Amino acid sequence: MDRIPLPNVPWQLTGNHWLSLPCIHPATGAIHRMSVLHRGARAALEFVAADAGTGSDDPLLRPVLTVDGETVALGAAGIAWERALGWLPTFTCTVGSLLVRGMVFCPFGRDADMAGAVYTFAVENRGTKARTVTIALEGQGGALVPRVRQARAAAGRLQGAVDQGVVVLDPGVTPGLAAFALAADGDGEVAATLDGAVRLARTVTIAPGARDEVAFYIAAGPERDGAIATSAAMRRRGWQWLLAATRDALAALQQSTGSESLDRLVNQNLLFAYFYAVGRALDDAHFYLMRTRVPWHPAGVTMREWDALMMTLPAVQLAAPGLARELLLRMCELHGYAPGRGTHYFDGTMFEPAFSLEGAAAYVLAVDRYTLESKDEQIVDDPVLADTLYLVNDELAERRHGELPLYSTEVTPSGAVAPLPYTVHANGVAAAALDILRRTLDEETARDVPDGEAVRAALQRTFARNDEGRKTLCTALDLAGAESRVDDPVGSMLWLPLYGAIKSEDTMFRRTARGLATPTTELSTILARLCGPDSVSVLEWLRRAPLDGGLAAEFVDSDGRAIANGGDAALAGLLAATVCWMTRPDGEPAT
Repeated sequence: MDRIPLPNVPWQLTGNHWLSLPCIHPATGAIHRMSVLHRGARAALEFVAADAGTGSDDPLLRPVLTVDGETVALGAAGIAWERALGWLPTFTCTVGSLLVRGMVFCPFGRDADMAGAVYTFAVENRGTKARTVTIALEGQGGALVPRVRQARAAAGRLQGAVDQGVVVLDPGVTPGLAAFALAADGDGEVAATLDGAVRLARTVTIAPGARDEVAFYIAAGPERDGAIATSAAMRRRGWQWLLAATRDALAALQQSTGSESLDRLVNQNLLFAYFYAVGRALDDAHFYLMRTRVPWHPAGVTMREWDALMMTLPAVQLAAPGLARELLLRMCELHGYAPGRGTHYFDGTMFEPAFSLEGAAAYVLAVDRYTLESKDEQIVDDPVLADTLYLVNDELAERRHGELPLYSTEVTPSGAVAPLPYTVHANGVAAAALDILRRTLDEETARDVPDGEAVRAALQRTFARNDEGRKTLCTALDLAGAESRVDDPVGSMLWLPLYGAIKSEDTMFRRTARGLATPTTELSTILARLCGPDSVSVLEWLRRAPLDGGLAAEFVDSDGRAIANGGDAALAGLLAATVCWMTRPDGEPAT
């Protein structure tokens, strides 16, 4: 996969399952990009400004402050950001004698979950005379851009209009793809032009020592009328209630590791995976899984089964077992018809055919993880899930070597072509999957499922190599004499103890793990070392790692600073789930 450098602006981001706001400018508070998922387009639809996210020119929506008739620059004297609950971008700045606090949040929680965002401002007058303050959201135009992995040509330039007292922006195409509406929490000024210029403003007079609050609602819909209706619902419920419900719902997702620094790391990445690797499409309201919704990662909103089932789903299950159940069944419904057969669009359509043994086996491991932790054994009776497990069993049978109990694959979990057909990671995963299938499928079918123990024995025997009298494991074979020591960054052999393929204290494994412990730039490989002899030092490294503004990035430097492919939501899920597993009191893996 290509490497995409980090954006030149350290964006603030937030979102919910409906709407993502990945580009909030840290110096101005301006929104440069908003994104929704569209099932019909099989893509993310991004409302972008003319600068397309460089942060240098006109944003999509800019907060503008006018004090006693004079326009002043928000943040000109500096602006300080924090993230409430690890997810709600909040800033504080001063404008003369005024203290301004702002927050951007996307409503979440029961009765609050909707396709929208709220931008709130609280202004405190610390001066000695009253101030008349106008707060506005302004935009100078933009476009609606579809994105799968790369941005395509614009689906249409945004056109502005005032409809039912609400400012509306849409691309002016029929049938509608997406639109959004801007509304304030009270009476104010509204203006819009056909070229996409919009303004929504509220004016308040603040006495000395007093404080006042203003809020703007940003609502998305599949077309103009739907966006207006959503904005009306948000105004009816009120921003204070929406914020309280969102705070309560986010707090309920939080995990505790017993360490404050690790809690911040885990919960920020867990929420990022929860909202940016999982989304609801604007046009059908169904849930979908994908790699990430940020625009600076090359995988975009495509998905691989290993990413979804073994990286994202464990994090979701920590926070919301009910949603994890829904997503597991959704994966079987959309992608289980061809388990392991390739990379997909988020709606289940094939994107790039290429068989991954781990992708097929991931369904089995995910079902087992879910049932063990939730005690919900009835899920295996669901017809869609049951059909998927039988299809996985058929796929495994077709990939078995004619004589040895070993299984072949075409690509590794990272999507790279396997150096040789039989990889140690794939066979470790296959052994675990076979054991689960033997106790899950019907009795007659289960009798013909090979014993996973035979695969583990063959793995430890066949992949073992004698290096100057010291046994180690190679990573891949063709069973005709060729071997490879190239370790896949996602499907690393360091994960083998997690699947029960070999004990973590096994001398051969520990020697191999130490041999692989050379400097690496792949965060996934670093996380895999949590299963090996260097787990304590890796955990300490993670405490200090800056990552991509605290979020997982595919490539990092030796200090943990992101260098490429930042905003990796699925990898963030793996990070959160693995660190939680490592810090469990029982220390037992959640397989």
